[in-house]
Amino acid sequence: MPARYTPPMTSPAHPGGIPPHEFRQTLGRFASGVTVITAQDGPERRGMTASALVSVSLTPPLILVSVDHRATMHALLSRQEVTRFGVSILSAAQRHLSTHFSGRPGPEETVPWFDHEGLPLIGGSVAQLVCRKHQAIPAGDHTLYLGLVEYSRYTDDDPLVYFRGQYHELG
Repeated sequence: MPARYTPPMTSPAHPGGIPPHEFRQTLGRFASGVTVITAQDGPERRGMTASALVSVSLTPPLILVSVDHRATMHALLSRQEVTRFGVSILSAAQRHLSTHFSGRPGPEETVPWFDHEGLPLIGGSVAQLVCRKHQAIPAGDHTLYLGLVEYSRYTDDDPLVYFRGQYHELG
């Protein structure tokens, strides 16, 4: 099937860039894994579904997560006293957790929390990372948080994949 070319769309409302809807539709063609970003908020565990995770550097081991300014997680990660965050890469069997942490929570007891040195992570995930906040970079309506990976563990389970606005499994 030949590639479909969509000519650039510009308007006075979006000088120098395409409209948000077009941007979302275009980047929705990039398959990504689904993660839950976690942090401790006093006695409460907090999490947020995110597909914007990037490996930045091997030496030092850095990752980047993108967090919308409107998200509760943004307010939490912006606090100076919050120095670490977790990343759990969801397995194909954890679609319900992506939904739970994207604003449509189900029963809290279905979240398989476990703690690593006081930081909440999601059990049963394909991989977990514990990161120290390394840098926060304002970028439009999001902040890019660079994390120095201090701990990781992983399995060989299949990940949950997000593509064209829907969940998929490998194979």
